[in-house]
Amino acid sequence: MGARRLPVVTALLTAGAVVLTGVGTAEASSAAAPSTSAVTLPITPAVTGALSAAQAPVAPKQRLRLGAKGKAVVWLQQRLRELGYRPGKADGRYGGSTLTALWAFQKVNGITPSSTVGKATWAALETPRAPKVLVRNGQPTRAEVNLTKQVMVLYVGGEVKLITHISSGSGVPYCQTSVWQGKSRRFCGSARTPTGDYRTTWRTSGWHKSYLGQLYNPIFFNGGIAFHGALSVPLYPASHGCVRMPMNVAVELPGLLGKGVPVHVRGGFRRS
Repeated sequence: MGARRLPVVTALLTAGAVVLTGVGTAEASSAAAPSTSAVTLPITPAVTGALSAAQAPVAPKQRLRLGAKGKAVVWLQQRLRELGYRPGKADGRYGGSTLTALWAFQKVNGITPSSTVGKATWAALETPRAPKVLVRNGQPTRAEVNLTKQVMVLYVGGEVKLITHISSGSGVPYCQTSVWQGKSRRFCGSARTPTGDYRTTWRTSGWHKSYLGQLYNPIFFNGGIAFHGALSVPLYPASHGCVRMPMNVAVELPGLLGKGVPVHVRGGFRRS
């Protein structure tokens, strides 16, 4: 599925923020750590198939746009959380965390990602699809990165624990001069997130400065390539190789994804 850029939405998500890109990142100044406010619902596994009409919850059907407030937004946030997505706190405010969770849900359900919650999205929230399994015989606890859809799914004990929107390597070759270990050096690369089978290795908490920028709560799985939080996670691959994810997801992921866990990277993104 081709992704489209949303200039207004992107501006709202990144206003006042320095763009971070992952393994290859622009130098960023210190930024405040995101809030760790608890959500109102417990973590529950995502559904594994469409619910019957009798079981399906009834969605509000109210058309929502970024910035909306009210009970319909609370319903949206709670429902996304129930299904394994991470919209942030169910506070009735449709902001950036809810938007990126919505994007992930729309992509999994074959809906062109948008900031608008309309008829198709409400219908899918009533009878959602499960994310596509990339490794049929994978270990019960594993992370699957779908580069085609730009989505990461974390399975724990054979059940979906977390689904998130991501932005992987742009595929655009780069050369960047950075000060590293006290010396000015030039780094060049292909800005790719390679497909393959890996395992999580080392990690660090908070902001970590790499030779190409800063990463929040990075969890490395392929050399210098890591899952990490970023202030900008657009609808297209934009990093130098790392797997960017929303900041609120990066806060929660280290408590769910341990060391030595298999990471499977599949697919390839096609720009529209």
